[in-house]
Amino acid sequence: MAEKSCVKRLQKEYRALCKEPVSHVVACPSPSDILEWHYVLEGIEGTPFAGGFYYGKIKFPPEYPYKPPGITMITPNGRFMTQKKICLSMSDFHPESWNPMWSVSSILTGLLSFMTDNTPTTGSVNTTAAEKRHLAKDSLAFNCKNTAFKKLFPEYVEKHKQEQHARQLVSEQVSAQVPQEDKCRLKLEKLGDSSVEDAKGVDTPKDARKNRKQPFPTWMMLLLVSIFGVVMALPLLQL
Repeated sequence: MAEKSCVKRLQKEYRALCKEPVSHVVACPSPSDILEWHYVLEGIEGTPFAGGFYYGKIKFPPEYPYKPPGITMITPNGRFMTQKKICLSMSDFHPESWNPMWSVSSILTGLLSFMTDNTPTTGSVNTTAAEKRHLAKDSLAFNCKNTAFKKLFPEYVEKHKQEQHARQLVSEQVSAQVPQEDKCRLKLEKLGDSSVEDAKGVDTPKDARKNRKQPFPTWMMLLLVSIFGVVMALPLLQL
């Protein structure tokens, strides 16, 4: 059970955070346990974590602020292992370096700064910048599957819904453009087929000459009349 001085200190820190929010940091105590705090770190622009939302927990000892807390991160991030305590000078890995003047805001600000560094430590992992960016992109969707996160940080859940809605609108607009493009393509193909058919139906000058009925030669008619007479030649002339 937390000591009275510990409870008063954490309540005071929460009021201070609400009154003067810290950039890129959001934190609040669990409704059922003031010793357990939940936080969200927002990735800093210009780093592979930009656009990411990193959810985690701070577990304070009953003797806080005279003893340091344990810190874990839940969201996959490419810098720290998930669900494992992170080694920091401000964490319970180093009680000898702990300063009772440090607060929740200074702890999380230090964690965010250390996150952008590449110095190895207990609980850290080594990944590429591309992997970190990919995890940052998926971080909010991952967090919104967590029941505690959804209850404590509804503003981020709403942000995720808005992003989903925006992506859906873009997808629908793209889908609407594709059928129109298909219609234009079909029309062009149809026009092309019609042109081919029309071309097939037109006789070339050579074909026209072949199809034209040839007149009976005059000299042949005179020869037939002189030989067979008019009566015999008429049937031949009608051919």
